[in-house]
Amino acid sequence: MELEGYDPNAVRTSGYITSSTPITTGYDAAAGGVQYSVRTSGATPAQLIQQYRKMTPALRKALAQQLKDAGFKVPVTGRYDTTVRSAFLSASEDLSTEITNLSQNDPQRLAEVGYDLTTFLKDQAQSLGGDGSKRAEYPTVLSRGDVAELVNSIKQNETGYGATEDEIDFYYEKIRKKSLKQPTVVTRTEGGQTTERGFNPQQFLVEKISGTDAAKERKVLDAYDAFAQVMGINI
Repeated sequence: MELEGYDPNAVRTSGYITSSTPITTGYDAAAGGVQYSVRTSGATPAQLIQQYRKMTPALRKALAQQLKDAGFKVPVTGRYDTTVRSAFLSASEDLSTEITNLSQNDPQRLAEVGYDLTTFLKDQAQSLGGDGSKRAEYPTVLSRGDVAELVNSIKQNETGYGATEDEIDFYYEKIRKKSLKQPTVVTRTEGGQTTERGFNPQQFLVEKISGTDAAKERKVLDAYDAFAQVMGINI
């Protein structure tokens, strides 16, 4: 299954995924039956702000109510309100993160259910605790390309050479599993929002790679080089 119109690098740098719609692309008995793809749309923060500005008062009020029901501390008003606008952007980012997470960790879910801000906020409202709080989990989402770039950079720095494809595959799988087990947790209450940071892939890689024999050998050689330079020894 693929995401049509989805470019994780472009989304990360320029905007958010604002919706995903499952579509049938054909039937292939050898591949398990009906084949699906997911069509996505996106928007930059500037485009979302303009969208909010152009809403009618009735639409702004309806959006504010949806945001409040989902745990955001906003006034329910049809006026242009910066608090509602900020919550609108935050909820759009949460939606984008959820779709990206599903695309990498549970793509079948995207093939079965369409996502947009309205349905996402309804789901969030249903997850509210009895005290009015809302707890949302956001795993760190990294593609294999992201992991390869990170591993190569850290390994080059720690050992003097890059990673093999097998090493990249190994660390990618480790990071994927740890990210799902240790997500960033955001809890919203009437009093505000708290964030408990989850798994940090970069810290994990630095600790793992710096502890390898190759990294330890590099540190010993660097220390000896520094000593030799001070003593005027030619190596």
